[in-house]
Amino acid sequence: MMKQVRVLENIFTDRGSKYAVSGGPCTSAIEAKAFIKSLCRRKKFAKATHNTWGLILPDGTPIKADDGEAGAGLVIIRMLEREARVGEIVVVTRWFGGVHLGGDRFRRVQDAVRVYLD
Repeated sequence: MMKQVRVLENIFTDRGSKYAVSGGPCTSAIEAKAFIKSLCRRKKFAKATHNTWGLILPDGTPIKADDGEAGAGLVIIRMLEREARVGEIVVVTRWFGGVHLGGDRFRRVQDAVRVYLD
């Protein structure tokens, strides 16, 4: 049974950057764009620095978007693959806090996806 849309805000902060994670049923690139558009109707999410996402389509095709956070979409895809989560989009949102996180940003993306999957 597929879960409904979930938005988990303010799940953690790291050096001023704030994170949220969202997700829900999604079976096509068109639905993914609609999901992001719907999420960004919330002013807070529209103003986010990054809304990175990943999705494995029912046919097994992975699609993703980094939204300026290079490599973050692939991190999400790899986690979805490990959990065999198909037809479910996961979006990690970051509001930049003024300090570059370097490689830690990938750990924070993983942490956010883990919060969603758990």
